[in-house]
Amino acid sequence: MSDSMLNKMHMNGYELVSVKGGPWRVCTQRDRLGSFSSREEALAFAASLPAYKPRASRATNTQ
Repeated sequence: MSDSMLNKMHMNGYELVSVKGGPWRVCTQRDRLGSFSSREEALAFAASLPAYKPRASRATNTQ
């Protein structure tokens, strides 16, 4: 029986990731915000955070 190596979900703009059945991590593109032993704990944490929207990169004026 094969088990998936990567489980990934999105909630409130955050990524919830578990690799090889390990701990669930709540992340943004740049930061890991928390690590939890169950998916339910990670979902509850992500639900308690304010909605996340990545900021648009600032364009620099090169003139």
